[in-house]
Formats: sequence, C-alpha cells, structure tokens
Amino acid sequence: MSIQTTMMQYPLTPVHFIERAGRYFARVEIVSKLPDGTVKRTTYGDFHRRARALASALTAAGLKRGDRVATLMWNHYAHLEAYFGVPAAGGVVHPLNLRLHIDDLTYIAHHAGDRFLIVDDCLLDLAAQVSKSVKFERVIVAPLSGAAVPPGYEDYEKLIAGAPAGFEYPQIDENDPLGMCYTSGTTGRPRGVVYSHRSTTIHTYNSAMCGGTPLTQHDIVLPAIPMFHVNAWGLPYSCTMIGASQVFLGPHLDAITLLETMERERVTCSGGVPTIWLAVLAALDREPNRWKLAPGLRLVVGGSAAPEAMIRGFDRHGITLIHAWGMTETSPVCTAAPLKRHLETLDEDTRYAYRAKQGYPYPFVELRVRGENGDVPPDGHTMGEIQVRGAYVTERYYGVDDDPEKFTADGWLRTGDVGVLDDEGYIKLTDRTKDLIKSGGEWISSVDLENAIMGHPAVAEAAVIAIPDPKWDERPLAAIVLKPGATATADDINTWLDGKFAKWWMPDEYVFIDAIPRTSTGKFLKSALRERFADRPAEGKPPRS
Repeated sequence: MSIQTTMMQYPLTPVHFIERAGRYFARVEIVSKLPDGTVKRTTYGDFHRRARALASALTAAGLKRGDRVATLMWNHYAHLEAYFGVPAAGGVVHPLNLRLHIDDLTYIAHHAGDRFLIVDDCLLDLAAQVSKSVKFERVIVAPLSGAAVPPGYEDYEKLIAGAPAGFEYPQIDENDPLGMCYTSGTTGRPRGVVYSHRSTTIHTYNSAMCGGTPLTQHDIVLPAIPMFHVNAWGLPYSCTMIGASQVFLGPHLDAITLLETMERERVTCSGGVPTIWLAVLAALDREPNRWKLAPGLRLVVGGSAAPEAMIRGFDRHGITLIHAWGMTETSPVCTAAPLKRHLETLDEDTRYAYRAKQGYPYPFVELRVRGENGDVPPDGHTMGEIQVRGAYVTERYYGVDDDPEKFTADGWLRTGDVGVLDDEGYIKLTDRTKDLIKSGGEWISSVDLENAIMGHPAVAEAAVIAIPDPKWDERPLAAIVLKPGATATADDINTWLDGKFAKWWMPDEYVFIDAIPRTSTGKFLKSALRERFADRPAEGKPPRS
C-alpha cells in the first residue's frame, strides 16, 4: 500500500510576510532618510496597511497576473511597500538601477516589458528620459518631498488613499514570478533574471537563519546596498519576515552618514560592498572615539572579495565583518564565511585566512569548482570556475532560450568567478574569468594581489589588471590609491609584497592614481583601467623567477 503525505499544500510566498509583520510586529519601526535629508518614521503596522492598499489600487488600475511594475526609487518605506504590494496583486516588481546609463535603463525597461512605473519625485527627470523610449501605461510618483505631483503623473499617496477597501489576495502559486532584476551588463547587454515566490522565500529563510549573521526580531538592520541592486541582497524580505527594524538611507551612503545613523538608531547589522566598508573603516581609524556604536555590530560584505586587512581593521573597533558571496543569478546570496566551531581554536592568522574566504554554501545550494579536467581537488590552491545550482539559482535568462556559455549541459550555472576550494568546503575567489592574468602560461590572481596591497598601511584601494607583454603575453599592473596624507613608492609596495607571493606573480609596474573607476554598484571597473593603460608599455622588467 502506497503512502501519501498528510501535509497541507501551503504556498511559499513572501506575501505571507505582509500579514505576519502587521499581526506580530506592528509597532516595530521602519526608519527612512529621504533624498532631501528629512527622516520619516513608520512602522510595520503602517507597512501592512499601505502594502495591501497598493496591491488593491494596482488591481483596480488593471494590473494583471505577471504584469511588470518597474520602480525608480531609492531605499525607503515606499520602496519596501512596492517590494511586497506589487507581488501581492499578482504582479512582478522590477527595480531599475537608476545609476545605469540611460541607454541601458531604457533597454532593460523595454526588454522586461514594464507596464507601470513607480518613481520618486526627485527622479522624475530620469523617468522622463526613460519614458521617451518606453511607453509606460501609468507613471506613479511617490511625493517624498511633499511637493505636488506634476500634471500628467499619478500621485502614489492619493492612489493608496483611494484604494478600494476589502482587498483579498489573489491565488498565488509559489512558482509564479515575484520579481526580476537585470545583471550589470559590464561585458554586454544586461540580462534578466526572474525570481519566483518560492525561490525568494527560500532565499529569505537562508539569509535570515543560516547566513554568516543570522537575524532575530531584536536586530536593527541597515541595508547599505541599494534596493535596486539585487533586491538589496534580500535584506528587506528577511527583516520583514523576522520583524527586525529596518533603517533606509536613500542616496546617503557616505561613511559619516552611515556611522552617524548607526550610532543614532543603534544598528546591529548592515550589509555593503567593500568600497563602502573601506570608507567606513577609514573614518573609524581617523576618529576612533567619535562614534558609540551598538555592541556586537555585524557587517556583511559582498560584491567582490574583501581584503583580510579590512577584516582585521574592523576587529580592532569591535565590529565583526563577515564575507558572503553571490550574484544576480543566485537571488543573490549563495555562501557565507562564518567560522565553523572546530576552526575557532586555530591560531589567529589561520582564522583570519578562513574569514577572508567567501565561505561555504547555504542549504539548498550546491557548488563545485571546475577546471579543464573536471572538478578541481579541494586543496586550496588549484583554480577553477565556480559553478552553482540550487533552489534559488536561475536556470536561464529572461527571453533567452539557450546560453551554453552561462549554463552547462548538466544544469549548472557558470558564474564566471574563478576560485579555489579547501577541504572544509570554503571557497575563495581568486578572480573573474575576464580578470585573470595569464603570464608565461601560468595564472596570476589579481584579487590576491589587490588584497595584499590593500594591507599596506598607506594604501586605501588597489586594483590589479593585465597589461600586454611581448614575451610573457600578460603581466600585472597595480593601480593604487593612497590614503589622504599618506605616501608610498613603488619600491615600498614591492617590498611589502616580497615573500607573500612567488616572484613571478609580483607586479611589473605600479601606478598611483586619484580614484579607481567603479560600476553602478560600487565594484571596481577594471575594464576602464584596462582601456586607460592599454597602450602603456611595461617597464620591461622580466617576471621574477
């Protein structure tokens, strides 16, 4: 006799979090520093009412299941409402990266088939540029400044206030689309990834419960990642599910504002890219006694590899920095690097070496590192491409039927990140495939060199790129930004690196520049550096043997 489950069929959907937040955490604050600098305080009770009203209003406006609703918004309470209100109506929320070039923005909105647009009033000029090429049926303006919404646009607040009462959630299948984001497009046209209710719910659970810094209802969380960048790493969903207080800073992500806000709001957890935390660490080092931050403050770092020196630097201030890794295609967080219990007894340098890695996979995510001859050995040295598959990893791009360069025949996502795997299962990023330096037939990791250079006390930032070499094909060039008032020469940096790497890894040239170009999400834009130094001849030093 066969047996069947007795469990209820209950859909996994973040729409459930709206009701949970309103029922159990109605008094918990949501703090928003608006683009004009004013601070608005709302609660999950307000969020519950307004997200439902938005869903009701959009339904009355004719939104159909699967329709895309784009947002051009900074981080704040209204964007959080759109994150949940659009899917609650059966729609697909699509945050647009407002830092992209207008050509990319219009391409993305057109390619996604965005039907409606919700936009901050301070971004109306940008919305007007996009609207020249993309004919949104309705443009809804969030009047954050308090000024009247211009003619020809709809007022977000009036839309919510006039929403029909008695809204009932539509029947949502957990595999229905919930949201979509596009890749950065630094190596070609941006590509769309569509997240399901199920995938987002599982990612939310992983991020809140199983990550490097699990969240509780007692936490006060400040996402230092824009909500238009891969759903702010899922933090708005995780906080809402758990009932943690959320603090949004809009466009105000400079180090001083971050630290002042963390102090005032007693922030216990935040997440951001290395460039954000490098600036914060520099400010703490300059004035170590200025800010009284919450004890046990945890910072998650992702987007690119963070140098070990930065982890040590935050430890000096009693702040824990935790590595995580992922990408748009993985919802995004796939791994984190908390120390396993038995590793906590190792010597200090070994512990830091583990913490400087990107960690091991979350539940429901599988990871492998593939070389030319299959899986690389878990020796911590052999490099290969990191490939993943799992419950919230995309299996294709929106509107693209087949992409063998990004997906293997046996169903794994080719991330384009190169790394090594150790016997504990921790991965360490060594490069992007396009950034590896091949010198004399051997690979050099630009990331390892950068992180070592950024350990020098005079160095603020460093990016290492390949420059052409007639004998060795490519050689490393290090572009360095010094800390304000600091001095260092090429010989100083070379001496600092000596003994840390094989001689032939050492850069042939060091250039000191004012700033390293960045992508729209704050990562180093190495393609711009390669273009800048493409015709610069190396000094002719042979690789050191």
